[in-house]
Amino acid sequence: MSMQPFTTVSGKAAPMLAANIDTDVIMPKQFLKGIDRNGLDRGLFFDLRFLPSGEPNPAFVLNQPGWKEARFLVTGPNFGCGSSREHAVWGLKQLGIRALIGSSFAGIFYDNCQRNGVLVITLEEAQVQALGHTVSHADTAEIAVDLPSQSICLADGSTVEFQIDGLRKTALLQGLDAIGSTLQRSRQIREFQERHLQANPWLS
Repeated sequence: MSMQPFTTVSGKAAPMLAANIDTDVIMPKQFLKGIDRNGLDRGLFFDLRFLPSGEPNPAFVLNQPGWKEARFLVTGPNFGCGSSREHAVWGLKQLGIRALIGSSFAGIFYDNCQRNGVLVITLEEAQVQALGHTVSHADTAEIAVDLPSQSICLADGSTVEFQIDGLRKTALLQGLDAIGSTLQRSRQIREFQERHLQANPWLS
Protein backbone atom coordinates (compact mmCIF):
# COMPACT_ATOMS: atom_id res chain seq x y z
CA MET A 1 0.00 0.00 0.00
CA SER A 2 1.31 3.48 -0.86
CA MET A 3 1.21 6.46 1.48
CA GLN A 4 2.18 10.09 1.16
CA PRO A 5 5.99 10.14 0.96
CA PHE A 6 7.87 12.12 3.58
CA THR A 7 10.80 14.14 2.26
CA THR A 8 10.99 17.71 3.59
CA VAL A 9 7.94 19.03 5.41
CA SER A 10 7.55 22.53 6.86
CA GLY A 11 4.95 23.82 9.28
CA LYS A 12 4.15 24.77 12.83
CA ALA A 13 5.18 22.50 15.70
CA ALA A 14 2.93 22.42 18.76
CA PRO A 15 4.28 21.62 22.25
CA MET A 16 2.59 18.76 24.14
CA LEU A 17 5.25 18.06 26.73
CA ALA A 18 3.23 16.26 29.42
CA ALA A 19 4.57 12.78 30.18
CA ASN A 20 2.63 9.57 29.52
CA ILE A 21 -0.04 10.90 27.15
CA ASP A 22 -1.76 7.61 26.35
CA THR A 23 -3.76 6.42 23.39
CA ASP A 24 -7.06 6.88 25.23
CA VAL A 25 -6.26 10.59 25.49
CA ILE A 26 -5.13 10.71 21.86
CA MET A 27 -8.21 8.82 20.61
CA PRO A 28 -10.98 8.20 23.19
CA LYS A 29 -12.78 4.87 23.06
CA GLN A 30 -16.09 6.26 21.78
CA PHE A 31 -14.40 6.89 18.42
CA LEU A 32 -13.44 3.24 17.95
CA LYS A 33 -16.95 2.11 17.00
CA GLY A 34 -16.90 2.94 13.30
CA ILE A 35 -16.35 0.35 10.60
CA ASP A 36 -13.93 2.60 8.72
CA ARG A 37 -11.41 5.33 9.49
CA ASN A 38 -13.60 8.31 8.59
CA GLY A 39 -13.99 11.14 11.08
CA LEU A 40 -11.14 10.24 13.39
CA ASP A 41 -9.71 13.75 13.11
CA ARG A 42 -12.76 14.87 15.11
CA GLY A 43 -11.90 12.40 17.86
CA LEU A 44 -8.24 13.32 18.17
CA PHE A 45 -7.54 14.66 21.69
CA PHE A 46 -11.31 15.07 21.96
CA ASP A 47 -11.51 15.61 25.72
CA LEU A 48 -8.73 18.20 25.53
CA ARG A 49 -9.82 19.95 22.32
CA PHE A 50 -13.49 20.41 23.24
CA LEU A 51 -15.42 21.73 26.21
CA PRO A 52 -18.43 19.78 27.61
CA SER A 53 -20.61 22.14 25.55
CA GLY A 54 -18.95 20.90 22.37
CA GLU A 55 -17.21 24.21 21.71
CA PRO A 56 -13.44 24.23 21.05
CA ASN A 57 -11.40 24.61 24.23
CA PRO A 58 -9.42 27.84 23.80
CA ALA A 59 -6.83 26.63 26.31
CA PHE A 60 -5.79 23.66 24.17
CA VAL A 61 -2.72 24.39 22.07
CA LEU A 62 -4.07 23.05 18.76
CA ASN A 63 -7.05 25.40 19.06
CA GLN A 64 -4.87 28.48 19.49
CA PRO A 65 -4.16 30.68 16.45
CA GLY A 66 -0.39 30.17 16.53
CA TRP A 67 -0.63 26.39 16.28
CA LYS A 68 -3.74 25.74 14.21
CA GLU A 69 -2.95 23.34 11.38
CA ALA A 70 0.27 22.28 13.13
CA ARG A 71 2.19 19.63 11.22
CA PHE A 72 4.34 18.44 14.11
CA LEU A 73 3.98 17.69 17.82
CA VAL A 74 6.85 18.01 20.29
CA THR A 75 5.90 15.44 22.91
CA GLY A 76 6.72 14.45 26.44
CA PRO A 77 8.25 11.09 27.40
CA ASN A 78 6.38 7.82 26.81
CA PHE A 79 3.96 9.37 24.35
CA GLY A 80 1.42 6.89 22.97
CA CYS A 81 1.46 4.50 25.93
CA GLY A 82 -1.60 2.49 26.91
CA SER A 83 -3.65 0.34 24.55
CA SER A 84 -2.47 -0.54 21.07
CA ARG A 85 -5.27 1.24 19.18
CA GLU A 86 -4.08 2.17 15.71
CA HIS A 87 -6.95 4.65 15.52
CA ALA A 88 -4.75 7.08 17.49
CA VAL A 89 -2.27 7.25 14.62
CA TRP A 90 -5.03 7.40 11.99
CA GLY A 91 -6.49 10.41 13.82
CA LEU A 92 -3.13 12.17 14.01
CA LYS A 93 -2.64 11.64 10.31
CA GLN A 94 -6.15 12.85 9.42
CA LEU A 95 -5.62 16.04 11.38
CA GLY A 96 -2.46 16.69 9.37
CA ILE A 97 0.26 15.67 11.84
CA ARG A 98 3.24 14.45 9.80
CA ALA A 99 5.83 13.87 12.53
CA LEU A 100 6.22 13.49 16.29
CA ILE A 101 9.36 14.64 18.09
CA GLY A 102 10.03 13.36 21.60
CA SER A 103 12.42 11.52 23.88
CA SER A 104 10.53 8.21 24.05
CA PHE A 105 7.44 6.57 22.61
CA ALA A 106 5.48 3.43 23.45
CA GLY A 107 6.67 0.54 21.28
CA ILE A 108 3.40 -0.48 19.61
CA PHE A 109 2.45 3.14 19.02
CA TYR A 110 5.86 3.77 17.45
CA ASP A 111 5.36 0.84 15.08
CA ASN A 112 1.82 1.98 14.22
CA CYS A 113 3.22 5.38 13.25
CA GLN A 114 5.75 3.77 10.95
CA ARG A 115 3.11 1.60 9.29
CA ASN A 116 0.98 4.66 8.58
CA GLY A 117 3.60 7.09 7.33
CA VAL A 118 3.97 9.26 10.46
CA LEU A 119 7.63 10.04 11.14
CA VAL A 120 8.74 9.54 14.75
CA ILE A 121 11.90 11.39 15.78
CA THR A 122 13.62 10.46 19.03
CA LEU A 123 15.96 13.01 20.62
CA GLU A 124 17.63 13.38 24.00
CA GLU A 125 15.29 14.73 26.67
CA ALA A 126 17.29 17.97 26.99
CA GLN A 127 16.96 18.54 23.23
CA VAL A 128 13.22 17.91 23.38
CA GLN A 129 12.77 20.35 26.23
CA ALA A 130 14.76 23.02 24.40
CA LEU A 131 12.76 22.46 21.22
CA GLY A 132 9.52 22.48 23.20
CA HIS A 133 10.47 25.84 24.69
CA THR A 134 11.23 27.24 21.23
CA VAL A 135 7.96 26.14 19.65
CA SER A 136 5.91 27.27 22.65
CA HIS A 137 6.21 30.75 21.15
CA ALA A 138 4.09 31.10 18.03
CA ASP A 139 6.61 33.32 16.25
CA THR A 140 9.32 30.64 16.53
CA ALA A 141 7.11 27.56 16.11
CA GLU A 142 7.76 27.16 12.37
CA ILE A 143 10.18 24.32 11.65
CA ALA A 144 11.19 22.17 8.69
CA VAL A 145 11.87 18.46 9.00
CA ASP A 146 14.26 17.20 6.33
CA LEU A 147 14.21 13.42 6.32
CA PRO A 148 16.86 12.89 3.60
CA SER A 149 19.42 14.86 5.65
CA GLN A 150 17.92 13.74 8.99
CA SER A 151 17.72 17.25 10.36
CA ILE A 152 15.24 19.70 11.85
CA CYS A 153 15.65 23.34 10.84
CA LEU A 154 14.42 25.87 13.39
CA ALA A 155 13.11 29.37 12.83
CA ASP A 156 16.47 30.94 13.71
CA GLY A 157 18.27 28.86 11.08
CA SER A 158 19.85 26.42 13.53
CA THR A 159 19.48 22.69 12.97
CA VAL A 160 19.00 19.61 15.12
CA GLU A 161 20.15 16.30 13.70
CA PHE A 162 18.37 13.02 14.39
CA GLN A 163 18.92 9.32 13.78
CA ILE A 164 16.52 6.88 12.15
CA ASP A 165 16.68 3.23 11.13
CA GLY A 166 17.61 2.91 7.46
CA LEU A 167 14.69 0.67 6.52
CA ARG A 168 12.18 2.96 8.20
CA LYS A 169 13.71 5.97 6.47
CA THR A 170 13.53 4.36 3.05
CA ALA A 171 9.90 3.31 3.55
CA LEU A 172 8.90 6.84 4.59
CA LEU A 173 10.78 8.46 1.72
CA GLN A 174 9.08 6.15 -0.76
CA GLY A 175 5.67 6.30 0.92
CA LEU A 176 5.49 2.55 1.49
CA ASP A 177 3.92 0.55 4.31
CA ALA A 178 5.17 -2.93 5.29
CA ILE A 179 3.34 -4.63 2.41
CA GLY A 180 4.56 -2.09 -0.09
CA SER A 181 8.13 -2.47 1.16
CA THR A 182 7.86 -6.26 0.81
CA LEU A 183 6.51 -5.98 -2.73
CA GLN A 184 9.63 -4.06 -3.68
CA ARG A 185 11.25 -7.49 -3.60
CA SER A 186 8.53 -9.24 -5.60
CA ARG A 187 11.02 -10.53 -8.19
CA GLN A 188 13.16 -12.18 -5.51
CA ILE A 189 10.03 -13.64 -3.90
CA ARG A 190 8.89 -15.17 -7.18
CA GLU A 191 12.36 -16.58 -7.85
CA PHE A 192 12.43 -18.17 -4.40
CA GLN A 193 8.98 -19.71 -4.96
CA GLU A 194 10.08 -21.20 -8.27
CA ARG A 195 13.28 -22.66 -6.79
CA HIS A 196 11.39 -24.00 -3.79
CA LEU A 197 8.79 -25.73 -5.98
CA GLN A 198 11.47 -27.19 -8.21
CA ALA A 199 13.23 -28.66 -5.18
CA ASN A 200 9.96 -29.82 -3.65
CA PRO A 201 7.63 -30.68 -6.60
CA TRP A 202 5.13 -32.50 -4.41
CA LEU A 203 4.08 -29.14 -2.93
CA SER A 204 2.39 -28.18 -6.18
